[in-house]
Amino acid sequence: MSPRPPAEDDAILAVAVEAARAAGALLSEAFGHLSPTIGRKSSQRDLVTEADVASERLLVERLRRAFPDHRIEAEEEVHDPRSAEEPARWFLDPLDGTVNFVHGLPLWCVSMGLWRGGEPQLAVVHAPLLGETFTAVRGRGAHCNGAPLRVSAAPSLGEAVLGTGFPYRRNELVPSNLENVQEVFFDVRGLRRMGSAALDLAFTAAGRLDGFWELWLAPHDVAAGGLLVREAGGLVTDLAGGDDWLRGQSILAAGRAVHGALLGRLRGPAAPDA
Repeated sequence: MSPRPPAEDDAILAVAVEAARAAGALLSEAFGHLSPTIGRKSSQRDLVTEADVASERLLVERLRRAFPDHRIEAEEEVHDPRSAEEPARWFLDPLDGTVNFVHGLPLWCVSMGLWRGGEPQLAVVHAPLLGETFTAVRGRGAHCNGAPLRVSAAPSLGEAVLGTGFPYRRNELVPSNLENVQEVFFDVRGLRRMGSAALDLAFTAAGRLDGFWELWLAPHDVAAGGLLVREAGGLVTDLAGGDDWLRGQSILAAGRAVHGALLGRLRGPAAPDA
């Protein structure tokens, strides 16, 4: 794929950042003042609020207006059919960390990832209550509020603080990821469960976490954050070490040493024909 002119990517990034910040402002107004309308999707843990839907509609409206030929795949309402001819596809999580949001915890964000030809091209992860906007453009590095990011250079698991998470339907899905926690629990400096995969990946890109893995995630959870880690110098794979981390339902993101130490120790979802 030939590189795109920097000015064109800058223009797309500006639209995405403005949209993410507008959605973040909408969510911030609702934070702590939720209406009684809180729905459930797959389980009692998988929540959706009116704010999720309003945020998604704002993002979709902004992107449709600016890029009418782009396809959109979002968490709540919009899922454009996939086509080999599509010029680009946005993966949107209008409120990553909904359970945190509902419970008054400030760890939530708006996540937007743009992909072309099966590769991540642009990322925005906006955390309004933290005052941080993480961005990346393929081949041009990752940044937080304009400052460049670099993944941790932790040389071993013993010096690493790792992030992970658990699926909403953890009583139904095998493995549940608890097995992986048990596998590394005694070997790492610390484990953190933030409740927002997009923020976990952003924090990994920033070197605040030395690595992150999770299972059973959807494309909108990882499309933006994976590029942040890549552009900050990290490795991003599925748990088998392959490239199917967007739709393969597992992701491992870290600096080189920690990634190598974790690869092969963590169990991901079995292949469909296994």
